Amino acid sequence: MSVPLNIHQAETIAAIATAIVPQQGSVGIVRLSGISAIAIAQQIFHAPGQQRWESHRILYGHIQSPTCPQPIDEALLLLMKSPRSYTREDVVEFHCHGGIMAVQQVLQLCLQQGAKLAQPGEFTLRAFLNGRLDLTQAEGVADLVGAQSPQAAQTALMGIRGKLAGVIRQVRSQCLDVLAEVEARVDFEDDLPPLDENEVRSQLTNIHQQIAQILATAQQGELLRSGLKVAIIGQPNVGKSSLLNAWSRSDRAIVTNLPGTTRDVVESQLIVGGIPVQVLDTAGIRESVDEVEKMGIARSQSAAQSADLVLLTLDATLGWGEAEQVLYEKINNKPHILVVNKIDLKDSPALELPTAATVYTSAAKSQGIEALEQAILKAVQTKDLAAADTDIAINQRQAAALVRAEGAIAQVQATITEQLPLDFWTIDLRAAIQALGEVTGEEITESMLDEIFSRFCIGK
Repeated sequence: MSVPLNIHQAETIAAIATAIVPQQGSVGIVRLSGISAIAIAQQIFHAPGQQRWESHRILYGHIQSPTCPQPIDEALLLLMKSPRSYTREDVVEFHCHGGIMAVQQVLQLCLQQGAKLAQPGEFTLRAFLNGRLDLTQAEGVADLVGAQSPQAAQTALMGIRGKLAGVIRQVRSQCLDVLAEVEARVDFEDDLPPLDENEVRSQLTNIHQQIAQILATAQQGELLRSGLKVAIIGQPNVGKSSLLNAWSRSDRAIVTNLPGTTRDVVESQLIVGGIPVQVLDTAGIRESVDEVEKMGIARSQSAAQSADLVLLTLDATLGWGEAEQVLYEKINNKPHILVVNKIDLKDSPALELPTAATVYTSAAKSQGIEALEQAILKAVQTKDLAAADTDIAINQRQAAALVRAEGAIAQVQATITEQLPLDFWTIDLRAAIQALGEVTGEEITESMLDEIFSRFCIGK
């Protein structure tokens, strides 16, 4: 594996490692990593008294330019010497006052003393290149930073702790064992007993099953990371906004008895069974001459088309009419649920409806919300992730590599069935080993590293 050309590990890098929001946040961290990290810190950090610059100690002092006696900030310094650091290089962190000015000035001071501004993900990339993390652990770091639910955070943490890497390495080791047995017969056929073909078939079947089990977590991983976009659509005044408010337990959307109150798409972020859900409350869809309302309706139709799941909402007191049928035909090609609202205003909620998943609710009385959430989980063909084992949930890159590995193992099995020479077996075994190595980073290219780490935030 070659080190990316735009990563020079001999250079010392610096970046702000915390989110900086004006007038918010009491602490901001500037991080240095590299061979000159300690030397740069000693030039700009002044620790009074007899404080010792020892690894994994916190020093108190002031940060100031070597050419100006005026302090920039009162801060703490955390020193972590190689190899006991995140990057396995010398790392220094300045824990400054939060806000914008202090951390920006400290960062600029580090750059003036010879540090280079870190690229996105460069700290974690160095941790990977220096053997501190494998690739699944590095991706787990990014997933933990971007986690939108407790379950997503837990899955990311398991990735950081090497849960996925351990499973992949075990499968890859089994492939290497099979390859060694086959290659030994190719090279030393006369000196070894015949290859036990049935045993090899059994091993390959077991490997195939293990890869399939890991691949089965791909959808779960995508839901945990990206979440689900759900659009609530329907005629005006059927209770779409009331449904959103009852569901989110807030007054996110304005609710009145006047049809057409919602003129634009209103968003709310929820967690359903461990899955982040972006709920879109849309304007009532009807024929209108009002230009503003027409714009809202157009946006509603666009939101419905871009959503992963559509909740077609209707008024139980009015039933299913021609307008609902028109909407239904437009969204019938997408995953959808019929939501019959206002059942508290009707003696019997039974209606003649199309054959589809149906939930009965009373948004005004917060009834039927739990049933709606269960129907959503069923619609995305998953179970309650809060109660599921979410220790392993692969991402799209990992899934693509595992699909190639699975295909290569299947090809080996076909090659055995066709009684082809052992040389043919080794070709696909090596392909499977290569693909599995891409998951953990044991087999990786420069372009793949650039693509993966470019999605990280600066400072991580």
